[in-house]
Amino acid sequence: MQPDECAGRYGYDAAVSDDASLFTAWCAGDRVAGATLFDRHYEAIARFFANKASGPAADDLVQATFLGCVEARARFRGAAGFRTFVFSVARNVLFNHYRAQRGPSGRIDFGEVSIGDLADSPSQVIHARQEQQLLLEALRRIPLECQVVLELLYWERMPVVEIAACVDAPVGTVKTRLRRGRLQLESQMRQLAQSPALVQSTLGGLETWAAQIHAGIAKDQ
Repeated sequence: MQPDECAGRYGYDAAVSDDASLFTAWCAGDRVAGATLFDRHYEAIARFFANKASGPAADDLVQATFLGCVEARARFRGAAGFRTFVFSVARNVLFNHYRAQRGPSGRIDFGEVSIGDLADSPSQVIHARQEQQLLLEALRRIPLECQVVLELLYWERMPVVEIAACVDAPVGTVKTRLRRGRLQLESQMRQLAQSPALVQSTLGGLETWAAQIHAGIAKDQ
């Protein structure tokens, strides 16, 4: 079936359709709708896994996320938006990936354990500046729950309410994780940095460095 035939059959234009309509069509069997939705959100989901898994594992987690969206379609209500839904699925895929590595009896407290405790260091942004490398490495050393909310805030520019929906936690809990994460991030930077000046430069331009990492990871995909 050609794309224009799919569009006619499902009553949408893939170039302009909203995510909810595309997702409904994809779940009904429309591969063109699925491919369009994948293209729209692939970069963001790949970025989500870039500092949390490496090599083929990261690629597999991206694929598992989009397949997981279809499997979890009953949870999608549309009100929060597909972006929130796909990041929620990505978070679950990530956590389940590391739980599976621990085996059937393995338990992980993601409020205490960091990616640095769970996995080898993934490849970082090519030609990253010292501040960017420091930020990336420090993020990997704070509890994973804190890393996730900070990256959603700084990389994806999500409001706290949307982050709360992504991580299935109350807004107050997310705010607490953000505060805790920032404090631990600064502490890790001070331990990792070669000089106090590098710490201050990174912290002083945190949003700028995060935005440049965001662009760099996108470029490397």
